[in-house]
Amino acid sequence: MSRPPFLTLPAGARALRLSTARGEFAVHDARPGRSSRGTVLLVPGFTGSKEDFIALLEPLAAAGFRAVAVDGRGQHESRGPRDEAAYAQDELARDLLAQATALADGAGPVHVLGHSLGGLIARAAVLRSPAAFASLTIMSSGPAAIAPPQQARTKLLIDALGAMDMESVWLAMRELDPPEAADEVTPPGVRDFLHTRWMGTVPEQLMATGRQLNGEPDRVGELAATALPKHVLSGEVDYAWPVPLMDAMAERLSAHRTVIEGAEHSPNAERPHPTADALITFWDSIA
Repeated sequence: MSRPPFLTLPAGARALRLSTARGEFAVHDARPGRSSRGTVLLVPGFTGSKEDFIALLEPLAAAGFRAVAVDGRGQHESRGPRDEAAYAQDELARDLLAQATALADGAGPVHVLGHSLGGLIARAAVLRSPAAFASLTIMSSGPAAIAPPQQARTKLLIDALGAMDMESVWLAMRELDPPEAADEVTPPGVRDFLHTRWMGTVPEQLMATGRQLNGEPDRVGELAATALPKHVLSGEVDYAWPVPLMDAMAERLSAHRTVIEGAEHSPNAERPHPTADALITFWDSIA
């Protein structure tokens, strides 16, 4: 679970609803003070939300990019139905394409960045319509299903969500993963937010996307066949997909590759400024 380092939006950023052809989505929208060099759509991962990118908004906007972080359907502050079918990967990819269309607004395709599960959804959207995007950054996401130990944990979570209410599952997770070490460096407001976000997420969204993480096929060959510029970014260590697996994926994609020193599964939250620098360097290279 990504832990944003803080929750206060930077100057120039707003929390609002993005209207699209597939409904409204809660977003954080940070606009540059000068003419825009492009728009970036930031897609969160499993159990995540737009707040996971909050530390990237200011440096990206300062570099001239409009940065828009989104809650996907059924995540945190974006509504979603109590129906697993609504969260099939193709449905979420169509949502992402609708968001990109709404953000383009005559200014051209947007750069899309998907973190973890968001990387798989972004990949599916790109494969459906490559022309909708200026580039794809896959952050802390791999070529196929997550590592076997994480598959086992995710299956436990899916089973629990099918039998218990969200508060009971939250308490059970706290018992399985004692929070003391993480809580020592997590501000109290962020700790409260993590619980609020969990309670605001639709359980069927978690169940459906958890199954996707456990069963995702390898689609790297399909993605490599697209001409879209690609970037694979990760930390030095990753529990969901081993870093060597992401190295190999980048090679298969002929993608730009960045490893953020001192970061693990969430470079966006753990090392936001080096992560922003790496993203800007990539986008500059394809301008």
